[in-house]
Amino acid sequence: MERGELPAGDLIDGKGMSGAAISRHLKVLREAGLVQQRVQGTRRMYSVQPEGLRAIAEWTISKRQFWESSLDRLGSILEGEPSWPT
Repeated sequence: MERGELPAGDLIDGKGMSGAAISRHLKVLREAGLVQQRVQGTRRMYSVQPEGLRAIAEWTISKRQFWESSLDRLGSILEGEPSWPT
């Protein structure tokens, strides 16, 4: 996202994944609306779709209270201090 649009090859370099694996991941991200693909000659250029990431961020924030209270209860249980009335 910080580097803008990149060719698929640049996404593979130094990642320890095969080109085929990166391609499969990019397909899933495209179908989810998180990245956009543009054909430039023989290259596939990829960029982040801010709208898709925004939707994930908004959903995550909307679930924050649930997860925080759930994790607090779990912490209490693990520490041996029930957080609910007995």
